[in-house]
Amino acid sequence: MSSDPWGRVDETGTVYVRTADGEKVVGSWQAGSPEEALAYFERKYEGLVVEIGLLERRVRTTDLSAKDATTAIEHLRQQVDEHHAVGDLDALRQRLDKLVATVDSRREERKAQKAKQTDEAKHAKEALVAEAEELAQSEQWRAAGERLRALVDTWKGLPRLDRKSDDELWHRFSHARSAFSKRRKAHFASLDAQREEARKAKEKLVAEAVALSGSTDWGPTAARYRDLMTEWKAAGRAQREAEDELWNRFRGAQDVFFAARSEVFAERDAEQSENLKLKEELVVEAEKLLPVSDLKAARAAFRSINERWEAIGHVPRDARPKIEGRMHAVERAIQESEEAEWRRTNPEARARAAGLTGQLQAAVDKLRTQVDAARAAGNNAKADKLAKELEGRQALLDQALKGLEEFGG
Repeated sequence: MSSDPWGRVDETGTVYVRTADGEKVVGSWQAGSPEEALAYFERKYEGLVVEIGLLERRVRTTDLSAKDATTAIEHLRQQVDEHHAVGDLDALRQRLDKLVATVDSRREERKAQKAKQTDEAKHAKEALVAEAEELAQSEQWRAAGERLRALVDTWKGLPRLDRKSDDELWHRFSHARSAFSKRRKAHFASLDAQREEARKAKEKLVAEAVALSGSTDWGPTAARYRDLMTEWKAAGRAQREAEDELWNRFRGAQDVFFAARSEVFAERDAEQSENLKLKEELVVEAEKLLPVSDLKAARAAFRSINERWEAIGHVPRDARPKIEGRMHAVERAIQESEEAEWRRTNPEARARAAGLTGQLQAAVDKLRTQVDAARAAGNNAKADKLAKELEGRQALLDQALKGLEEFGG
């Protein structure tokens, strides 16, 4: 009989392995010596040790599923339980039990991790739905549309939830996108209608602008073009292609009119500049009449200058106030000289002035006599009162005498 610490071979060639539950028959060996029999079954044991070691490493270092790991463990356990090997089978069972615990622990960890991922995915999808529902009310059509497309890509990258939850959230998400698309479509349809109305309105404005482009009624036509521009701005924008084409026609018509007006105005400005030079010469000639020494000659000369002035025509608008002001100043000076001469030579006015002066002189003489009499009588109060009255009449007399001097009297 041959034996080692974990097994033996009896006289009949039966091989046994020692376990905690006692000896177990491993098998029968008739082909060689007992030592060869033990060596054979010990090699089978070493094979199990290697397989268990490999499985332990796979469980520890790879993402082997719990199901596959359990199947592999059960397969090895069956081989150990069938005890067709010689060695410490109890130690192998313990390693397999420990490996079962490890796989169970990994299963729970993965279950918890999956639950966490599912919870995170649910919150992420709920956040996507909330944002999509908010965007559904937006009028930032381009930005909101791009953001919704990005949300779809984000959704596709998230794990699926349970079917009921996933379907409910997707329904809300899809509904928000549809609502936005419907509102955007309605908006652009309305915008297209508005742009078509703007196009029609601007077609009419272009037609009128073209019709006015040949007008020579400069002032009213320029004013109407300003009104047309105001109407153009108020009409809104047409479709881009139509807008550009209409604007070019509208602006072109205006350019034709204003170019023609500018040419005419340039000719007129040149003519008026020449008129200004001529009128400046006449003003200088008129100003030499001042101060007036010979009224009759000055009046005749100014009449001649004024006739030539009127024949010249318009001067530039900005120069008009100054040049006309100088001419009017000469005219006023001559008029004032005429008024002074009239007052001096008017017999009726002279007689009235002389009569008034005589009356005032008589009143002053009378009051002076009364003042002297009151003083002599010692009635100073009466004298003072009469003196004040005398002072007022004397002032009037002085003024009347001055006026009489203007008549040469």
